[in-house]
Amino acid sequence: MGSESNSAPGPVLVTGASGFVGSAVARALIARGERVRLIVRPSSPRTNIDGLAAEVIVGDLTDPAAVRAAMEGVRGLYHVAADYRIWAPDPATIIANNITTTRIVMEAALAAGVPRIVYTSSVATLKPANDATPVDETAAATPEQAVGAYKRSKVEAERLVEAMVADLGLPAVIVNPSTPIGPRDVRPTPTGRIIVEAASGRIPAFVDSGLNLVHVDDVAAGHLAAFDKGEVGERYILGGQDVSLRHMLAVIAGQVGRRAPSIALPRAPLFPLAVLSEGAARITGREPMLTRDSLRMAQHSMFFSSGKAERDLGYRARPFAEAIGDAIIWFRTAGMIA
Repeated sequence: MGSESNSAPGPVLVTGASGFVGSAVARALIARGERVRLIVRPSSPRTNIDGLAAEVIVGDLTDPAAVRAAMEGVRGLYHVAADYRIWAPDPATIIANNITTTRIVMEAALAAGVPRIVYTSSVATLKPANDATPVDETAAATPEQAVGAYKRSKVEAERLVEAMVADLGLPAVIVNPSTPIGPRDVRPTPTGRIIVEAASGRIPAFVDSGLNLVHVDDVAAGHLAAFDKGEVGERYILGGQDVSLRHMLAVIAGQVGRRAPSIALPRAPLFPLAVLSEGAARITGREPMLTRDSLRMAQHSMFFSSGKAERDLGYRARPFAEAIGDAIIWFRTAGMIA
């Protein structure tokens, strides 16, 4: 079981703190009085960490020496960093980024004797049910069952961490966030892009599917609860509410005073359009809104149960509509929604 939050000296290290979930974790740690150290790539935007009461170390997670230096003297690690792209010109880069950096970070943590680790995985490592029944932590996917480079990379990285726990005594607790939304989605994430486009009136039709939406700050609170109470080697889904894409778009429309889109498109005829969209993205360098992998994912409703985290960690999530509202407010302030 985990130790109390201030029972040992030294800072806690957060990777990925310039990103969406990582910045929420860093802020939650600071809010409860932790000493926090962040490792940030030289090229990472500083928007999410400007003004935070944290020690910032500049270094790349692909550089073992930089990671070892950041790990010195820490009493805990939150490895949140990930390459969260559904599409890339070379999908192999997503797989390499997520697996290689996880191995480097975990090896450095072992070498430094870090006593407690929370590893941020994803519900992408779980196999959704064919009948839209919410699945739990027992529905582990194999790499071959994972759709797309991102999901495959997260499955392989999670299996790597599990093997290091079993074989090397890595003191890691695994958390599996569902689909976080809310403030500070600077890039934005694929789901954040849907909120921006829908709130701007640029989604007239949709391929209906289902997803589990959760406020990013609730995900962050779940990370801290996993550090404090989670069992080493166990996985905990940090989700919110299961929602159809149709309902999500209707809630967004209602919050911005627009008419909700009502045209649900079949998936099959859209695959040629997805090919064209990906081709255009290779030229423009911008991630496509429609990809073949996203259409394949839409075949299943990605519904999940957070019952284990609620029972064992005391985890709770607010209504998803509040998370959408916070996301819209932030995107407006950031100038992404007019």
